[in-house]
Order: sequence, then structure tokens, then C-alpha cells
Amino acid sequence: MKGRDMRKFGVEEELLLVDATSLNPLPAGELIVARNGRETPTGHKLTTEFKQEQLEVVSPPQLTLAEQLETIRTGRALAEAAAAESGGRVAAMPTAPATDSPRRTPGPRNHKMAQRFGLTAAEQLTNGFHIHIDIDSWDEGVVALDRIRVWLPLLLALSSNSPFWNGVDTGFASYRYQAWSRWPTAGPTEIFHTAAAYEAHRQAILDTKVPLDAGMLYFDARLCDHQPTLEVRVADVCLKAEHAAVVAALARALVETAIRKGDEEPAGVSANLLRIWSWKASRYGVEAELINPFTGTPIAARDAIAQLLDELAPVLSEYDEEETVQTVVAEILQGGSGTGIQREAYQHHNNMYDVMDAVVHATHDHHDSQRVGIGPS
Repeated sequence: MKGRDMRKFGVEEELLLVDATSLNPLPAGELIVARNGRETPTGHKLTTEFKQEQLEVVSPPQLTLAEQLETIRTGRALAEAAAAESGGRVAAMPTAPATDSPRRTPGPRNHKMAQRFGLTAAEQLTNGFHIHIDIDSWDEGVVALDRIRVWLPLLLALSSNSPFWNGVDTGFASYRYQAWSRWPTAGPTEIFHTAAAYEAHRQAILDTKVPLDAGMLYFDARLCDHQPTLEVRVADVCLKAEHAAVVAALARALVETAIRKGDEEPAGVSANLLRIWSWKASRYGVEAELINPFTGTPIAARDAIAQLLDELAPVLSEYDEEETVQTVVAEILQGGSGTGIQREAYQHHNNMYDVMDAVVHATHDHHDSQRVGIGPS
């Protein structure tokens, strides 16, 4: 397909900073960004996040899955090099291995958040994966938001990469989603139908004065204020770069498919019910059952994911991404999820150092992406 016919999509990865020797969380985000935060020749940018143990990589928009993988790998390499200057490394890990007191990044907004949200803010140290997909208008964006919402729990399941919280196996595949859900504005949204209704809902929340600003509207998917994109925010930061690239490609295909089906009524599933679907995805990932988006009842995870791939097949085929997506998804379903890799590492000696060592290596490993045929070798 010609590049001009494809929607651009960009990603933001929140990475965990760890000490290069101990692999414990390293509160150096502000220092690293001060040294390296300017935009790079590749178009990447390193930014601070709410906690000092975090580093965000904002990558430039891309057209193809192969380009997306390359830009994710480049962004991780830039972050790794920047962290090394302060004795650190970066790990694609959504929750910290063991830290009770993450350090807040200075600034008046973060100070206000800490005051207003108490323990939720104090304990907050989670790393998500945000995917921006180009849209022509908020009207088009709402068409997509209303129709992708029932599929977002499956993206969460595929990205799941956070079984541990403060050194304990939580039993969840994505405990990040559980921790993140404590914010009052987090989670699924209702059907809007129109951009005016979306704006009214958004303003009603801001009028409560609970969130500080629109940046704290932490919906699983939202319309972006500062650029013409729809932002899918439901996923864990993915352990492997090729998993991240494929989850991003699936999100883009979801948006494109939804817009093409804009004349069809969106599935009438309430936000409360979707929250339960997402809980199940967060609890089990791809290791048990997920909710069938067509019936609202449990089916085997691989069958639910197969429905997702069937739904997106026309767009993925047009974009020449179907084979690669199927290969990587099959690997995730066969035990290759971030959650599975972390738990396997823990079993060796029942310690978090082994988990962190496995995560750091997988964050920067190019072997798997070459094996599945994404991007240049």
C-alpha cells in the first residue's frame, strides 16, 4: 500500500531507570533529561515523568510496522546511553521490582498532584505504553473511540508485562493496570456518538476540579489536546521491542477499521462492564480466558485474540503487516509474554535480581525481532 494512504502512528514508552550494578530503581530521571532531554537528530525526545525512577521516550511518528520497530529500538538505545551517563540502565518494566518510596519529580504540578491524591500519588510508579494514531478531526476520533473500546482489553492482555509489585508476585499479568486504575479518571469510557458529547463529558470531569487539568484524563483511549491524534493508553510498556511495535500496529489497525465501519452502530457495552473485561485481561493476560467482545462471555485467550486478528485482517493485509503480526502474536500466546518471561526468570532463584536482569536484556535484545522478520538485520 502507498504510504500516503496509511495513518501515521507514534509511540511513547515509559521506562524504568535502574542502577547498572544493583538493578534497583535509580531516581535520576530529572538529571538524565537535563543532560539529554533535547530532541535528537532522529526526532526522539527524552522527558521526565511523575517519578524520578522513570524516563519517557517520545518517538517520531512512522508509517510502517518495520519503521515503528526501528524507531522503538532507537529510542530505547538513546535512553540506555543517556542513563549510562548517570550509572544507570533502562528497563521496559511497568512496575518496579522493589521500592516503597519512589521519589517525585520536582515541579508545581507534581507537587499539587501529590497533595491532592495522597497515597495513590505517593505509591505511583508505573510505566505505560501510549500509541498516537493520526485522525482528521475529533468527529472522526469519536467514531473510532466508540468502536475500539470493546477491543482494548485484548491489547492490554497482549502487552501484559507486570506480574510483580514491590517484589511480590501479585497473581496478575498486568498489575500496572490495577495500580493505575486507582486514579479517579482512569479506565474505559462510555459511548459518545458525537464530538460535542465527548467535549461535554470531558468538561464535566474538569468542572469537578478533581483532575488538575486535561492531562489527567487518564482514559484507556482519549483524544489528544495538543496534536491531531487518538491516543490508546491501555497497554503496559512491552518487554520486547517487537511486541511493542506489533501492539502499536494493532492499535492503528483498530482505529482504521473502526473509522471504516463508522456507519455501523458501536457495541452497546457499558463502561462498568468494560471495566470488568479489562480486570480479567489484567488478571490473566493471555494465559487463561478473556472476554469475547461479541458475546460478553469468557472464551480461551487465543480464541479471543483470533477474533481481534480477524476483525483487523483487511487493514493489516493492506498494510502488509498481517503475517508479521500473526507471528509475533503467536509467540506471545505460546508463553512469550512479558509476564511469562518475568515469572520464568523468578523461578530460577526466587529473587527479583534475576527478573531485572532478564528484563534489561530483553529490553535491548534485537535477536527476536530479526527472527520474526521485522525490520533490518
